[in-house]
This record gives sequence, C-alpha cells and structure tokens, in this order.
Amino acid sequence: MEVVIQARGEQIAALVADAIERLLADKPDAVLGLATGSSPLQVYDELVRRHEDGRISFARARAFLLDEYVGLPSDHPERYGTVIARAFTSRVDFPEGAVHGPDGTAEDIPAACAAYEDAIAAAGGIDLQLLGIGSDGHIAFNEPGSSLASRTRIKTLTRQTRADNARFFGGDVDAVPRHCLTQGLGTIMSARHLVLLATGNAKAEAIHQLVEGPVSAMWPATVMQHHPHATVLLDEAAASRLQLSGYYQEVFAGKPDWQGL
Repeated sequence: MEVVIQARGEQIAALVADAIERLLADKPDAVLGLATGSSPLQVYDELVRRHEDGRISFARARAFLLDEYVGLPSDHPERYGTVIARAFTSRVDFPEGAVHGPDGTAEDIPAACAAYEDAIAAAGGIDLQLLGIGSDGHIAFNEPGSSLASRTRIKTLTRQTRADNARFFGGDVDAVPRHCLTQGLGTIMSARHLVLLATGNAKAEAIHQLVEGPVSAMWPATVMQHHPHATVLLDEAAASRLQLSGYYQEVFAGKPDWQGL
C-alpha cells in the first residue's frame, strides 16, 4: 500500500487526475470505478478541466458506480446515478450507455446484484477504482461487520448513516432510503488499482486503522492491505494519527518520476 500525504486537496486531485490521464493514454477503453460523496469532487473538477483543455478523453472509456439507493425513482436528484452525472460524467465525453450503476429500482434485487457483477466482469474488470472512507472505516456501503469477501448486495443503512446523508434530503432523515445496493469488499478488491482519498481530522482514526492497524471486518477498509496495488492519498489532517507519516513522505519524495501512483 502506498501512502501519499499532501498539504492541500488540490494537490491530491492533481495526482489522481495524473494517474487517470496516464491510464487513458495507455488504454483509451479503460474501465473506471467512480465514487460519490465529497472526497472525489476535486478530482472530478480537475478531470473536467483537463478534458476541456483537450488533454483527456473518455470517449472510449466505461465506468461503474460503487453503490445506489434502493427505491428512489430514476429521476430523483439524489439518486447516485444522477449525482455522478451532475458532478462528473455529463461534463465530459463519456458515450451514452457507458456509465453503469446498480439497479436500485429492480423488482428482483438479488438478480440485479448478480447482473451488476456480470456486467463488471464482461467489461473486463475495473482498472482504477476511486474510493472514499467513512469515519468508521466503511468503503462504499460496507459498514463494520461486512464480510471481507462480500460481493454486490443489498444493505440496510444504519440510523447514523441515514442521519449523515439527511443533508442531501432537506435535513429529513426519514426521507433517506433505508436500503442500498453496494459493491462488496470482494468486488472492490477485484479492481486492478484502488485509489482512496481522505481529508480532514474526522477521517484520521479510520486512516490509522486502514494503513497501520490489523485487517478486521470492524474496519472494512483494512481489507485493502491485501491488495497488490492500493494508493491512499491524504491531507495532513487525515494523516495526523499515522505513526509512520515521516516514512511515507520520505518514500514518496524519493519515487522515480516515471513510476506515477
């Protein structure tokens, strides 16, 4: 696992955009894994700027989302498919039908989850998966206690998670769906490159557990320690609990320029 500590979010966004730009230059039909939430927003804005400057194209790329609410209509503004379109995919040149998400409106939920796994496999798997992390160590909607081998499935959202997301629903926690479909930890671990972003003091303990703690279902993101190509990008606040922060900074500063993330 590579740990990269930067002073500002803009620096983190530029490094991730560099990795995606390099990936698409080498493999224009690459498959990207996209996350919602606040963590990747600066990355998406940076990618849009590079697209507008003619540096990067998504015309042959495909993308898969990490998760989706169950029961929200397809035109709901907080449906994750709508959110990612608003934040990123509609602002660049992804072709129609190239961005996929779990079907939270399906009548047969288990079949929809299996179909999503099949669609990822049929696309050749995800080349680069963007991730955020919750203060309790969850990634996607894999809350503490999730199986480290789990695949795409339905999950019941905790009261705390729904309260955290109520700001997107006018502050009304009862308007937040009780269920979601999420890629499992095993699904996420199948991606070829995991790129996790975290900023702020609220993420410091989760990052400490992720990077330096034992692998445990109590901190689901710790499964990333078993991934052969995982990158964790942090600001100084999110890195404040790391015991080896000086080491991580020294190693990153000494990397060959050609290596990238």
